Amino acid sequence: MTEFIKQDLSGSTFREVNLADTDFRGVNFYRVRMRGVELCDVEISGELKNVVINGIDVAPLVAAEQERRDPLLAKMRPADADGFREAWAILEDLWAGTIDRARKLTTEQLNTSVDGEWSFLQTLRHLAYATDAWVGRAYLGDPEPWHPLDLPWTEAGDLCSFPPLWDARPSLDEVLALREDRTSGVREVLRSLTDEQLNGQTTPVDAPGWPPPEAMPVREVLGTVLIEEYLHRQFAERDLNKLLP
Repeated sequence: MTEFIKQDLSGSTFREVNLADTDFRGVNFYRVRMRGVELCDVEISGELKNVVINGIDVAPLVAAEQERRDPLLAKMRPADADGFREAWAILEDLWAGTIDRARKLTTEQLNTSVDGEWSFLQTLRHLAYATDAWVGRAYLGDPEPWHPLDLPWTEAGDLCSFPPLWDARPSLDEVLALREDRTSGVREVLRSLTDEQLNGQTTPVDAPGWPPPEAMPVREVLGTVLIEEYLHRQFAERDLNKLLP
């Protein structure tokens, strides 16, 4: 049994290796080629793009099946500015119900990690970071939009341009105040968003950090916020089902 934590194994070759019962979290599998593998009883959760299995790109098939099972997910990939506004209204409504459920948790439960995932409060802190990164920095052009309670993804490393307070334990009210400030900011951005702006490019910020200081499609930037909000709410609901009787 070996642990590889924050290791760079890119360019490695694995032959006749037994990877049964292994656990991968936050792992980069870009441009991986597998031949003669036995992929059985495997659970994969993450971003799929150009994933070819036995000659078939399965990513579009998986996306279509996800949207068939969850029609609201399709709303998180809107075609125009009105669709973005509709998607955000859906998210705010869904999150209101989730937060109502979370108010039933004790302080300890609000800070409890379920199966090694983020606690409820950490999830909200991460979404504040995602909003600051993609709306504040990438879209609005603020090179340092961060709040002290912002929580980047665990493997951010040098891509994070501020020192995260990993061990902070703010109250629910503190985190909800931060969240309301950030969600209302997104609401304002989307209120005035036009189709022309949506189909344009961002202006790069003049500072290192994440997202990278380069021009990006506005649709991709704002769409990232929608997907982050939607999926993390699903994760939060999954964990609430285990924490609440």
